[in-house]
Amino acid sequence: MDTPSEILRQRNLAIDNTSGHVDFPKLRRGGVDGSFFAIYTPHEKADAYGYASRMLDETLRCIEENHEIAALATSKQDALHNMEEGRFSVFIGMENGEPVGCSPERLEEFYRKGVRYLTLTHNGDNEIADSAVGSDGRWGGLSPFGREVVKIMNSLGMMVDLSHASDKTFWDCIELSKAPVVATHSCCRAICSHPRNLTDEMIRAIGEKDGYVGINFYPTFLSDDSSTLPGAKDIADHIDRAVKLAGLEHVGIGSDYDGIEITPQGMEDVSRIGILAEELRLRGYSETEINRIMGGNLLDVLERVANCSL
Repeated sequence: MDTPSEILRQRNLAIDNTSGHVDFPKLRRGGVDGSFFAIYTPHEKADAYGYASRMLDETLRCIEENHEIAALATSKQDALHNMEEGRFSVFIGMENGEPVGCSPERLEEFYRKGVRYLTLTHNGDNEIADSAVGSDGRWGGLSPFGREVVKIMNSLGMMVDLSHASDKTFWDCIELSKAPVVATHSCCRAICSHPRNLTDEMIRAIGEKDGYVGINFYPTFLSDDSSTLPGAKDIADHIDRAVKLAGLEHVGIGSDYDGIEITPQGMEDVSRIGILAEELRLRGYSETEINRIMGGNLLDVLERVANCSL
C-alpha cells in the first residue's frame, strides 16, 4: 500500500477519510491485521534520498502517534505479538531503489529504520537495475552495483522485490539471490499482457525459489480489455493461475491501494477485502488457504528471508 505518500500529504489515518483507500478505520472494517506500507519515490525525483527519508520519518511518526491501535513490525513474530495486543502491524517497504543511489550505507540505514523489502526499480532505470517500463536497457539487467545490492539485502534479511523489474533484471536476481525473492504487487502476463506482469516461467521460478507473488489490484494489470470493469473475480483469476504455477504457499495479495488511480469494481478501498475472500471461498479455497493468501504467506516468506541472513 502506498499510504506513506498520503501520510506525507497529511492524511490522518486515525479517522475514516471520505477519500483515499487506506486508514485505520477502513483496515479494521476490512478485518486486516497488518500490511506493508511502501515508501514510494517517483523516478528521477529531485533529492530522492531526502524525499524518501522524510516520508519514512513521517510514517514512523504516524505509527507512534497511533500507538494504541498500531505498531511497527519487522518480523512475523512482531505481527503475531501485535495481533495478540489488538494492534495493527505496519511493515515498511521501499518502492524504487532511487533513494539508495550508489550507497550501500543508505541501504543499511533504511534497513535499520525498519524497511524490510526494496522494490529495485520503478518506471525507469536507476543505478541498481533496468525497469519493466520506461527502460532504455541501460544495464541489460542488474548493474554492477545492483549485484552488490542483492548480496547486501541477502546478508541483511531484506526481501528483494522484483515488481517493476525488467525481465532481464528478474532473471539476474533469480540466479544471484541466495534468499527467496518476491514480487509484491504484480499480476499474470498470460492473462493480461502488460510488461509489468509476470510470465508463467517467472511465477514458477519464484515458487521454486520459495518466494512470493502478491497480486496487484490495478485494472490495467488485470485485463487487456479496457471496456470491461474488473472486479474481485478478475483478481481471483490471477490468484488461481499463480497458485497453479507457484503453489498456494507462494501467492498472496499486493493491492497497491493508495498507489493506483482506479480500483476494481466493488474493491474501492481496503475495507472491501472481504469481498475477495468470499470470491475465493466460492472457488473452493478453504479458510486456512484463504488466510495464507490474505497474509500468512507473506509473513512466512519474510521469515524465510530473515533466516537466510543468519
